[in-house]
Amino acid sequence: MNDKESPATIELLTFQLADQEYSLDIMSVREIRGWTRTTPLPHAPSYMKGVINLRGTVLPVMDLSERLGLEPQKQTDRNVIIVVNHDDVMTGLLVDAVSDIIALTADDLQPPPEMQPGSTSNVVSSLTLIDERMIRVLDLSSIVLSVQSSAA
Repeated sequence: MNDKESPATIELLTFQLADQEYSLDIMSVREIRGWTRTTPLPHAPSYMKGVINLRGTVLPVMDLSERLGLEPQKQTDRNVIIVVNHDDVMTGLLVDAVSDIIALTADDLQPPPEMQPGSTSNVVSSLTLIDERMIRVLDLSSIVLSVQSSAA
């Protein structure tokens, strides 16, 4: 077998959100932090929990569960903030818990089915099956850029 023919490996960070399993491309993850109380800002969307001070930088924190249309989370000490960087925009994503890092290839990913005709924004870019678990891979650009446009 030729090494040039082997598919590139993709690494995903998996996490729990409302008893469901999601993942993000590990290359967009800057760090994982324990829950920190946020400072709410007026007129922010309900899924934006506020901002925190991350080593001198003001970081917006989003309740990813509420952003995805799930039940809003109750903030506890068990929650985790995944700090992501997408197109030079740093955002904190509040999740229940981080699970694992998995490595797979593009062949292991399947596109999500069309759920709404004419829908243009799908936050799930693909699906994969790991040990009988269906894991949703989030499209970070549709989540973070939507925040940018709604904040403008």
